[in-house]
Amino acid sequence: MKAKIAILGGDGIGPEVTAESMKVLEAIGSRYGHEFEYSTGPVGGNAIDDFGEALPAKTEAVVLASDAVLFGAVGGPKWDDPAAKTRPEDGILALRKTLGLFANLRPVKIYPELINASPLRPERLEGVDMIIVRELTGGLYFGKPKKRWETSRGRRAVDTLKYTEQEIARVLRVGFELAKNRRKRLHSLDKMNVLESSRLWREVAIEVGQEYPDVELIHMLADNAAMQLVMRPAEFDVIVAENMFGDILSDEASVLTGSMGMLPSASLSSLPPADGKPKRGGKPALYEPIHGSAPDIAGQGIANPCASILSAAMLLRWSFGLHEEADAIESAIEGVLSEGYRTMDIGVPGGNTLGTTEFGDLIAGRVG
Repeated sequence: MKAKIAILGGDGIGPEVTAESMKVLEAIGSRYGHEFEYSTGPVGGNAIDDFGEALPAKTEAVVLASDAVLFGAVGGPKWDDPAAKTRPEDGILALRKTLGLFANLRPVKIYPELINASPLRPERLEGVDMIIVRELTGGLYFGKPKKRWETSRGRRAVDTLKYTEQEIARVLRVGFELAKNRRKRLHSLDKMNVLESSRLWREVAIEVGQEYPDVELIHMLADNAAMQLVMRPAEFDVIVAENMFGDILSDEASVLTGSMGMLPSASLSSLPPADGKPKRGGKPALYEPIHGSAPDIAGQGIANPCASILSAAMLLRWSFGLHEEADAIESAIEGVLSEGYRTMDIGVPGGNTLGTTEFGDLIAGRVG
C-alpha cells in the first residue's frame, strides 16, 4: 500500500515525538511492504514567528493533499500573551474546522507494567479500558459571540456554548458504533441540571439511543463523571461528551495510566467503518498525542514518545484499515515496557530509564 502522511510536529516536544513515530512507521513499511510518503509544514507558534499565522496556507495545502495527518503539539511560554490576536492553538482549531473533525477518540488503557505509576490504588485500576469520544467542532471553543471588551465598570468577556441537534447526534453515533463492538455501554455526559445546551444533548442522546437497542445508554452529569473516573474507572466503556467536558475529563482520565505520555488520540470526520475498512479519499483524519508541547523538557531528549507512536498505530487502523500493523505497534510497546524499559515520566528509582530516541529505537526494533 502507498499512502501520503502529513507530519506536523509543531512546537516544544512535538517534533521530537513525531520523529519517533515516523521511525516506527518506517519499520512497519519495511516489514509489511507499505510505502509511506511524508510531507511536513509549520504550525502553531513556530508558524506565527515565520508567517504571522498559526496555520499558513502552505501547511493547509500539505494537509489537504495527504491521506492522514500526524500532529505533534503547539504552544509555549513564548506565545502566552493573553492579548495576542493569534495564538498557537489557533492552528489546531483551524485544522479541526477545515477537515470537519468532529469526533475525537481518546482510548485509556492500563498497562499492567505501569499500574504502580498511577496515583490510584492498583485495585481501582483493574479492568480499566475505555474510549472517551469528545465532540471537537462545537461548544464553547467555537461558539459566537466570543469576545472581550472594556466598559466603564471594568473588563468583560463572553464565550458561547452552542450546539445543534445534528452536531450532537453525529458524535453520539460515533460513540454508539464503538460501544456496540465493545462492552455495549455508553455514558453520555452533560450538565442538564443547569445548561439548556445539555438538556438538548440529553434529549438527542435518548433519540439516537433508540437506534442502538443493544447498547446500554447511561446519562451522567459531567461533575459526577469526574468523581467516578477516580472512584470506579472500570465502570466506563465508551464516554461521549461535548467539547469542553471531553477535553477536561480525558485529561483527568490520563492520570489513570500514570502519564499523559501514554495516551494517543484520533480525530475523525465520519463514523468508524462497520467493516473496519475505511474508504480512501476525502479529507484526512488527524492523529495526535493528548499531551501538550511540554516546553519545560523540550530539546532535552527525555519526552515519552509512546502517545505519538500509539497515535500512529491509530492512524494505520482508522485511516488505512491496517489492523495487523497497528496491533504490531501496540504489542511492541507492551513488549518494551514488559522488559523494564521506561522514559522519565514513567520511570522508577533504579529502573532502566531511556531517552526519547533510544525508547523509539527499541519500539521500532521490535516492530521490524
